[in-house]
Parts: sequence; structure tokens; C-alpha cells
Amino acid sequence: MYISADHPLRKLFASLVWKRLYDDAQVRDSQIADYVTNLLTEFVHVKNLYKIRNARGKRLEEVGEMLVESHPLLEAASFDREREVRKHIGDYTLFLTGLFPEYVASLPRRGLRLDAFIDYVKAGKESYRIVACFDQFEYKREAPLFARLSDAFELCVFGLNLVKQDLDRFQQEAYLRARSELLS
Repeated sequence: MYISADHPLRKLFASLVWKRLYDDAQVRDSQIADYVTNLLTEFVHVKNLYKIRNARGKRLEEVGEMLVESHPLLEAASFDREREVRKHIGDYTLFLTGLFPEYVASLPRRGLRLDAFIDYVKAGKESYRIVACFDQFEYKREAPLFARLSDAFELCVFGLNLVKQDLDRFQQEAYLRARSELLS
């Protein structure tokens, strides 16, 4: 499901991302701000968050599994598949470290999961860097964006942490307003 450019949720994400990335994190790159806005909007739908599947059709939910799937000497059937999965790893790790850092921090305590051993920031930066290396033919135009996303990964995480705080504050304010109205 596509969320249109004039949808209120996309507009909310755009205003928060632009403010937090541009002003607070000092990522003064309109393409990055637009990309992150689109990422948040796309991942509103959980099916997009877990869209990578292996050859058997199993939904991949761990970065470690995705890394195996992306490797051309292991599971990736083509370099296009490597790029697709690496782009998703960058997006997935940026999203989780930015909006759900408590989940990422809890991974080492969640038992013997492959992701307990994965550094999400390192995997995300590296994945965007690899996507940037696909700089020929149909990928040539967007390759520089992924190089910049790799370079600014930590700043984007910081900006998204601030977006998360804004969203949490909005939720708390809405709850208090509703509670006040119900109790009066």
C-alpha cells in the first residue's frame, strides 16, 4: 500500500525528519531527508519492514540472515539481489537503531540469536556503502546518495532518535488530552 505525498502521516514524518535531521543532526542534505521520510512512510506497513525472503520463501527477520542472503558467494542469486538485500539491510538497521534503539540494545540479552552478534550501525553503514558501489547503468544516479547515507549513518540515527522522542511526546499529549476529556 502506497501512502500518497499529501497524506497527513507523510507530511508529519517529513516535518519531523527535516527539523531533526537538518537542524539538530546537521545533515543538510535534502535527498537524505527525503529518503528517510520515505523510509519511515514505507515501514509503516510491517510487510515492507520484513519484505526480504530467502529462496524457500521464509521471511527474514534478522540482519544476520539478511547478510547471508545478500552474499553473492552464499545465497544471493545475482548482484541485483545483493544490492536489493543490502539496501534493505541499510534501511532496516537505520529504522530500528533510530526509532527502536531499546530493541537493538536488548539483542545481546535475547538468547542465541544471530543478531545478538551483529553491530546494527556497522551493518547498516557497510550495506549502504556496498549499495553505493553499484554505480553503473540503472543504479548510477542514486549511488552517490547511498555513499552519503553511509557517511551520515550515525547522524541519521541521532536525528531519528529525536523523531522518536517527538512521536512519544505527541502520543503522551494525545493521551493526556483524551484522558482529561473523558474524566471531565
